[in-house]
Amino acid sequence: MRRRKAEIPARRPARSVDPVSAYAHDVCTGRIIACRYVRLACERHFRDLIAGRKRGLVYSPEWARYAIGFFSDYLRHSKAEWAGRPLVLEPWQEFAIGSVYGWFRRDGTRRFRTAYEEVARKNGKSSMAAGVGIFALIADQEPGAEVYAAATKRDQARIIFTEAQRMVRASPDLRRRIAVFQLNLSIDETAAKFEPLSADERTLDGLNPHCILVDELHKHRTRAVLDVLDTAMGSRRQPLLWIITTAGDDNPESVYAKETAYAIQVIEGVVQDDSYFALIYTLDADDRWDDPKVWVKANPNLGVSVKLDDLKRQALKAAHSPPALVAFKRLRCNVRTSDATRAIDMQVWKRSTDGPFDPAALEGRAFFGGLDLSSKIDLSAFVKLFPPVDGETRWRVVPRFWMPADTVAEKSDRDQVQYRRWIDDGLIEATAGNVIDHEEIKAAVLEDARLFDCRSLAYDPWNATQLAVALEAEGLPVVEFIQGIKSYTAPTKELTALLLGGRLDHGGNPVLAWMAANLHVQTDKNENQMPTKKHSIGRIDGMTALIMAIGRSIAEDDQAGLDGFLSDPVAL
Repeated sequence: MRRRKAEIPARRPARSVDPVSAYAHDVCTGRIIACRYVRLACERHFRDLIAGRKRGLVYSPEWARYAIGFFSDYLRHSKAEWAGRPLVLEPWQEFAIGSVYGWFRRDGTRRFRTAYEEVARKNGKSSMAAGVGIFALIADQEPGAEVYAAATKRDQARIIFTEAQRMVRASPDLRRRIAVFQLNLSIDETAAKFEPLSADERTLDGLNPHCILVDELHKHRTRAVLDVLDTAMGSRRQPLLWIITTAGDDNPESVYAKETAYAIQVIEGVVQDDSYFALIYTLDADDRWDDPKVWVKANPNLGVSVKLDDLKRQALKAAHSPPALVAFKRLRCNVRTSDATRAIDMQVWKRSTDGPFDPAALEGRAFFGGLDLSSKIDLSAFVKLFPPVDGETRWRVVPRFWMPADTVAEKSDRDQVQYRRWIDDGLIEATAGNVIDHEEIKAAVLEDARLFDCRSLAYDPWNATQLAVALEAEGLPVVEFIQGIKSYTAPTKELTALLLGGRLDHGGNPVLAWMAANLHVQTDKNENQMPTKKHSIGRIDGMTALIMAIGRSIAEDDQAGLDGFLSDPVAL
């Protein structure tokens, strides 16, 4: 789905009138230095101000100011040099709080049901989360509100809760309304309560949460707590799950990795989820970790709770200690360290098409194919790559996808993807049963080979050898694509070159776009590259098939050059 370009107002809104739009304007115009993800989040705000009403979305600056004002009016800092002072939110915090509480649905309920906030350490995450919990307890107009600070261990869960306790004790107004106990904040007249909760509790049953504050998501080894609490919120009118974390480790299957990948897809517009608010403060890909000028991108509280001298001291140590460098990048720059990097800039991907095109218009044209059959219960992909002809400059990509019909619901939950919608839209073909029907894929490939001119079809032998033999028996020019970094290097780099050069048209297929956003590549010491399923989050089958198809086009060019050389008597 193509996104409307954000229209940034020429004049900056007054911060006193609309602090959310004022911050977004400062970021989009460069007045505030911010990373790409933050700029995209701010552009999303302006885009939704224009187009959101068509989707039933309404923004209220008054409600945004109401929530922001609650912090400075009723909450007090409890630590360090700010102890006892009003908790006045910084502009970036106003943007987060004001966005979550200022956007509504047409029925008057809150738009955002999940808020994902990722930022480096020492930027006031816990204080802001504690304030959100108190607001949900007393000011969110929810009868019998149940608020929980959730973490893997009770000690971690108590960090936010203890900060909330201190805030209540420091405020005469709140202290008159809220009873403070060791592990409980409560309001008798509304039957509301705020408690810490952890995965090591004896039972998580019987909860009816209105607001859940998840601390340090990167420490969660499983989704056990999240899934139980998320399910329990189903009976609430406008529940809120607020996640705060710093960057996690390099495990692509971790809870953190999957959640941050989804958050990035929402920010980039790969997935349109109007209920999900995401804000990620980190360095950009081309930023140097040791450049003080870019540290503010990961530390929006630089100069407030984050001290420049302290960052410089830690950076100096990191320059001479590999373990310290890993810690500095992750904790103070909010950057995950890995030998694998994201392969595709999704803004470049979005520009690489003029929109959907009809594959039937390519009938009779030559194509190179890539076939990636995953395990029999997952997605399988067949991608056709059509070279440009008659003065064209772009290669055309036409993908097809299959998955077993009986696994759609299960895989939708696992991958956090709306497979059913894509099936209904004709973007994925559901085969009968609970395993992929290779005969159906064989028939589809043969039908495409009759409509188009198959020059070469690459396949991954892991799951496709039997099908490849059957296709070869039907006369198709199938070629095994060796699964190694030497085979993948040239086509992987060529994919990047085609995208950057504007010479690849993928037609805006949303399934392929999702896979492009998931794709990571690993690079060895000789700069060889290949896709890595180990580090990629979500399915990448279509992109692997596309890279294999590019590999066959390169191989044919190389063979044509060799044939020309051998047939040239001058060359000999």
